[in-house]
Amino acid sequence: MPWLAIPHSNQSARDRFKSSYAIEDVPQLVILNAKGDFLRSDGVLVVCQFGATGYPFTPERIRQLEEEEESQRKNQTLKSVLSTPPDRDFLISSDGKEVPISELEGKMVGLYMSLGSFRSCQNFTPKLIDFYKCLKEKGDSFEIVYVSFEDDKESFEKDFTNMPWLAIPFGDKALQKLPQYFMLNALPTLVILGPDGKTLNLNVCEYIGEFGIQAYPFSIEMIAELEELREARRESLTLELLLVSDELDFVIGKDDLKVSVSELVGKTVLFYFSRLICSPCREFTPKLVKAYHEIKAMHPDFEVIFVSLDNDEGSFDRYYAEMPWLALPYDDKRETPIKHTFKINGIPHLAAIGPDGKIICNEAKELVMFFGSDAYPFDEDRKKEMDSRLKEMSKEKGLPEKVREKENVDNAKSDAEGQADNEGWICDGNVCYKA
Repeated sequence: MPWLAIPHSNQSARDRFKSSYAIEDVPQLVILNAKGDFLRSDGVLVVCQFGATGYPFTPERIRQLEEEEESQRKNQTLKSVLSTPPDRDFLISSDGKEVPISELEGKMVGLYMSLGSFRSCQNFTPKLIDFYKCLKEKGDSFEIVYVSFEDDKESFEKDFTNMPWLAIPFGDKALQKLPQYFMLNALPTLVILGPDGKTLNLNVCEYIGEFGIQAYPFSIEMIAELEELREARRESLTLELLLVSDELDFVIGKDDLKVSVSELVGKTVLFYFSRLICSPCREFTPKLVKAYHEIKAMHPDFEVIFVSLDNDEGSFDRYYAEMPWLALPYDDKRETPIKHTFKINGIPHLAAIGPDGKIICNEAKELVMFFGSDAYPFDEDRKKEMDSRLKEMSKEKGLPEKVREKENVDNAKSDAEGQADNEGWICDGNVCYKA
């Protein structure tokens, strides 16, 4: 770091600073003006969004930048998104040829934001290649542009070699602005731009992964139809439909013990989506372990299944060693449809399936945070009771309704971490992802 620091040995100063500015989560960037007066505590977000142009970080400056950004979106064109004036008005192919951006004008364009080291990207890219080739064979006017987040050119070239579409050159300035401009919150992401260059959809990866070519052309009407199909699937859901796929009709226990899905039918089953290097996950897991043992002692017809979002099998093994329940095998092909079923938007995520195989609660983590083992049976009555208590707590504290859930779940227990949902997939400085 090129800046100054409070000495680590000066514990009193560090504690005073944390207390004065209500520092709870990290990273956090508090900004003071030249007089030492408080300006803002959301400096991390501001710097990520605007970089050095945000200086001096006053409300007026940020408002000005937001207005400029909004104006850019209203007047957005393919060239304004993809070019880097005055140096670059072209894209590159995998064989190194320069292709003018103007050749893509009038086409629907997908911006594929990816990182080759992410397992979710490794799994999705082949599906996207098949999708792309299918549209090309049909003669559809559709193109994809690779937006790489690789740190070195060798990794970029290794990934791009196998892709049949175009790319923004490695190291280009556009690669720095596009994640913020399109509010990136997951990898992989496929942003869809219409023939006029305007944004149609911020991420269609999950639709391609689940529905394939049926998702094209990503219109509002098509997405609505796909959501109706999803809802119909959820309504007809059973544990067997969720967990049985061809020869895969089991989950695993300790020592690679195979547990047949049929043994879980008729039980209340929680699906725990988590990842080793995610700090909120590591903080929540011990609480779930405690609740699991307490519930299991009273209700043998209860189980938890770990669905790993770890990037490698070693991380999966180390993390699962801390858990007393069952798990989906690492990198199992059932993982993606299970995540789609529960609409995973942040981790840790805990969803509950009732004895009849239907989803009874998709926010079971909040119930565990609030009730502990008393969250069982994770049904609508427990959810209503939690909401009722939170509402009463809000009234007692005079809190606005909009901050009710976060404030009260954070403080429902002295050690609660309600910030997990707000952190979404950002874990320990690494971008976490959804399939």
